[in-house]
Amino acid sequence: MAEVFRAAGPRLVALTCLMLASPVLAQEAQPMKVGVLTLAQQAVPQSIDLPGRAVAYEQVGVRPRVDGVVEKILYTPGKPLAVGDPLFQLDDAAYVASVASDQASVAQAEADLPVKQAAYDRALKLEGQGYTTAEVESAQSDLASAKATLDAARAALNYAQTELSWTTILSPIEGIPEVAAVSVGDLVTAGQDSAMTTVTRLDPIYVDMLEPSARLLVLRKKIESGLLSPNEKLNATLILEDGETYTGSGALVSPSATVSTSTGTVSMRFEFENGDRKILPGMFLRGTVEFGTMQAFLVPQRATERDATTGALTAYVVGDDGKAAQVSFSSEAVYRNSWVVTEGLAEGQQLILDGLKTMAAGTAVEAVPAEIDENGLVKDLAASGDGAPESGAPADAQAKD
Repeated sequence: MAEVFRAAGPRLVALTCLMLASPVLAQEAQPMKVGVLTLAQQAVPQSIDLPGRAVAYEQVGVRPRVDGVVEKILYTPGKPLAVGDPLFQLDDAAYVASVASDQASVAQAEADLPVKQAAYDRALKLEGQGYTTAEVESAQSDLASAKATLDAARAALNYAQTELSWTTILSPIEGIPEVAAVSVGDLVTAGQDSAMTTVTRLDPIYVDMLEPSARLLVLRKKIESGLLSPNEKLNATLILEDGETYTGSGALVSPSATVSTSTGTVSMRFEFENGDRKILPGMFLRGTVEFGTMQAFLVPQRATERDATTGALTAYVVGDDGKAAQVSFSSEAVYRNSWVVTEGLAEGQQLILDGLKTMAAGTAVEAVPAEIDENGLVKDLAASGDGAPESGAPADAQAKD
């Protein structure tokens, strides 16, 4: 048997070498088909995610303006109120009496004024013929005093009527009232510290978002360099506490003019419509604010990896020689499921989307135009209507850090 193997040795070695070499020859002869995306710069919205907290558009603690005992509670907690709707009725007996007294004072002053007017007119007419100049001046002074007395009486009556009106406590704003903090029979005093109830307006509603001042400086540099084109108006979208995306969008009301010394952030207030009252004051939210647009490449995250040494993003493109070439670049931001890239890539380059697990620099490839479909899979654009998606990670998978 040994003699047989020795006799066949040279041919066996040659056959073995041929079998080992055949996959390499086959690979060189037939390039790997890969889906590619032709890179082109486009206007990419520049947005940032910020923490925020809802703040009432209007909120007032209702307090009495006069002293009195609560006789009635005239509203239903939680039921919307309009401006001027009654909330509480206080005992008004003392204020009704005060109005009556002041009305009597006004009537007395009104009755006295014509008498003083007639006396002055008579003294003025008969001055020098039975009335001295001093008597005329005295009559004039009495007339002026009577007019002042009438004005004072009318002012006192007006204030007494105003105090009487304050015994019915009205809602100063439209909104939703809380449960009353007082009961019928409670004595309340003018300007007391504790509110009788609170009325909150929920539509619209404010959301205060906090932006680090350092990031604002970066955005300003991008704008000054021309890399970022700012929007004329800043709009924002919200993510609620349960992860739901809020349907309405908000507009910037005003940014703060100061930086918080404790957090290093600048507060920006946005106004949102809140007709369904889904957002309540005090809620913690996350907002996405779109500052502007920048010309950049959108590189799908699934087509990249992160270099463990340098931290740079890497991907494969089809080189001029038809072979895969590795490129490195950095990302300015993330937009949806893609990296926003401004440097390291060139217009018209063909980015390889699949076959990345076995891909290596120098691999011969055949580019097939493709796209990433709504399921995050690579779809051959030249295929039939059903497409030929290649299995892979979803497009929204995070890049490796």
